[in-house]
Amino acid sequence: MKVAKFGGTSMASAAQFKKVYDIIKADGDRKVIVVSAPGKRYKEDTKVTDLLIAVADQFLATGNADEELNRVIARYQEIADDLELGPAVMERISGDLHALLTQDATDSARFLDAVKAAGEDNSAKLFAAFLQSQGEDAHYVNPRKAGLLVSDEPANAQVLPEAYERLNASLRGRSGITIFPGFFGFSQEGVLVTFSRGGSDITGSILAAAVKADLYENFTDVDSVFSVNPNLVNNPKDIKEITYREMRELSYAGFSVFHEDALLPAYMGRIPVCIKNTNNPSAPGTMVTLERHTVAETVVGIASDGGFCSIYMSKYLMNREIGFGRRVLQILEEEGLSYEHTPSGIDNISVILRDKNFDEEKEQRITDRIKNELQVDDFAIERDLALVMIVGEGMRRSVGVSARATAALARADVNIEMINQGSSEVSMMFGVKAYDADRAVIALYEEFFGESK
Repeated sequence: MKVAKFGGTSMASAAQFKKVYDIIKADGDRKVIVVSAPGKRYKEDTKVTDLLIAVADQFLATGNADEELNRVIARYQEIADDLELGPAVMERISGDLHALLTQDATDSARFLDAVKAAGEDNSAKLFAAFLQSQGEDAHYVNPRKAGLLVSDEPANAQVLPEAYERLNASLRGRSGITIFPGFFGFSQEGVLVTFSRGGSDITGSILAAAVKADLYENFTDVDSVFSVNPNLVNNPKDIKEITYREMRELSYAGFSVFHEDALLPAYMGRIPVCIKNTNNPSAPGTMVTLERHTVAETVVGIASDGGFCSIYMSKYLMNREIGFGRRVLQILEEEGLSYEHTPSGIDNISVILRDKNFDEEKEQRITDRIKNELQVDDFAIERDLALVMIVGEGMRRSVGVSARATAALARADVNIEMINQGSSEVSMMFGVKAYDADRAVIALYEEFFGESK
């Protein structure tokens, strides 16, 4: 059995619906299909999810969002008309969408979750109706009835352990083709809760693990994963095979192919993943596996992500002061902040945080507490940082990777604010100023993937 997930571009129009249908028909093992909300039909278009967010925002602000809701309905109507479907499916979808605005909107986070989830939910209903019109034994399955139980955290749901057994019992023996909406599940109290943005990938990974699929296929709009952002480098090297660890590191550092948490359920279930192109399904794609069969390359990919800041502190004989690091992190914990990295020296330590969670009020409180409670000699906060990461299982077996990387950055006139390498030696991270990030990525790509390499 294969679980196949199709992203927003794959579901953007009737023409794309037909491509997805052809892909499913080409392989009878594709029994469980996870779909996203319709994405962009062209560059300047708006995703249905963004249209739905506009619905929620307008309704919360004014109590009326009829105009915004009609734009959403029109997107589904266009697909249904082009597929020559009867009126029944659109009556159902239109009714579901109008019902959204009759819900209690007192809790804005829960209301927004319910509205956003309608994108995937109605995409699944429409696609199931299309397959049925083609004579297929296809069924829309609601996540609540299927047993997709999640934690009650709006916009940040986590799958509950008991969900896997329930999903297996619900889906494994089902006849025909199951069409399952991505992006959301239900709490134990029956409340709809969404995953974080990009959560349809998470749904696909959960279902693949639950049904013990032989393969989880993730269809997108590129032939494969590239070793670097193709917007920065022309014709970058494609990746034919990558390990879960490598993909996790790259996703964390800004790779947009997968949400960074999406692979965890498949990884825990030891399910291989293949990333393929809906518009070119014959291309082999990129395989994500537990172990790579060949590790010829030192580096498999390079990525960067902005929005970081650094808290730097130094104190003479810090290394002898028992509990110093714990107290720093406890202060951050009490302020509701999680840290990303903690590079350190004998008498100094830096804590890297996501900038978005570190406002000026928290900055002042943390500054005062660290200075007063820890009596540091030097203290500084630096914002507008980016993390640039080079990733590869082959780095463990190679000498001189850091020397090559730092030399390449020096040639590009990029100042390194911080270096950090994990004990697994699968990745090496460089902190740079945000305005240097793109130049750093290009320099590293040329060093490790240039034509002469």
